[in-house]
Amino acid sequence: MKSVQQEVDERSTLAGTNKFELLLFRLGGDDNGNHNELFGINVFKIREIVAMPAITAVAGSPAHVLGVVNLRGQIIQVLDLPAIAGVKPKTGLNIMLVTEFARTTQAFAVESVEEIVRLDWSQVMSAESSAGSGMVTSIARLEGENGEPGRLAQVLDVETILRNMNPEAGSTINPQSVGARIQIKPGSIILAADDSVVARALIEQGLEAMGLPFVMTKSGKEAWEQLGSIANAAESEGKSVYDKVALVLTDLEMPEMDGFTLTRNIKKSARLANLPVVIHSSLSGTTNEEHVKNIGADAYVAKFSVEDLSSTLRRVLKQ
Repeated sequence: MKSVQQEVDERSTLAGTNKFELLLFRLGGDDNGNHNELFGINVFKIREIVAMPAITAVAGSPAHVLGVVNLRGQIIQVLDLPAIAGVKPKTGLNIMLVTEFARTTQAFAVESVEEIVRLDWSQVMSAESSAGSGMVTSIARLEGENGEPGRLAQVLDVETILRNMNPEAGSTINPQSVGARIQIKPGSIILAADDSVVARALIEQGLEAMGLPFVMTKSGKEAWEQLGSIANAAESEGKSVYDKVALVLTDLEMPEMDGFTLTRNIKKSARLANLPVVIHSSLSGTTNEEHVKNIGADAYVAKFSVEDLSSTLRRVLKQ
């Protein structure tokens, strides 16, 4: 029988099919030990899963920071995820999830790990309109087995959690750091897609600093529908979509339609194929970058450095 870690290693290459792997885990419940809700995190973000090692407390650490661990020579900060979520683990903090994304490595303490499930992004709905959506980016609908009712898993917005832990980090963008304003065809925009509240805010600040008009969407599906509407409007005016959209900037993991599928749809469309697409993602590593090349994206830039984003957009827009 495969271990959860083996599943992570074998399945982390899944991409380009509008499917993804979700690692399910429990954090705890209320004061009476009830309502032990199910949470999930994209397997792409998981570097490894280990039994909770000894943690060294660091003097003056922020609330919910348990301390640091020495994992094979790397010092990693450990965050108390149940405390951040406002719940109490019934059996203790037993498992450490080591995550690697957005240029950082950190670990989250959880109560227990359940399983890995393969889902289509169409099974994942945005949680932005629901309570507590600040740290939950979406809700995954899990099908029941053997006649059992389905379950719901809350997909954590790790970017928002980390930003809330350090709200001063990158809270403002210096326009001088992005250089001169980027010029695009008058009347055209940058179409951006990202499901994270924090990521959207940072992208908006960055594009404004670059002097780029933009339309922001919350999923690949919404971006794809926007592109269709823009293309139809352009044609009705005797123009092309290239007169209206200069570039598409998209995240990879998003509810309903991921960035891989959005990019592939654009590049296979007769009227959209020449639109530049830049992948802007917290998912790092050579495997993901190789997938990006295979689906025809014009560039990949890791979150979040406004300088790197600016230089990438300039290169793709030939400025």
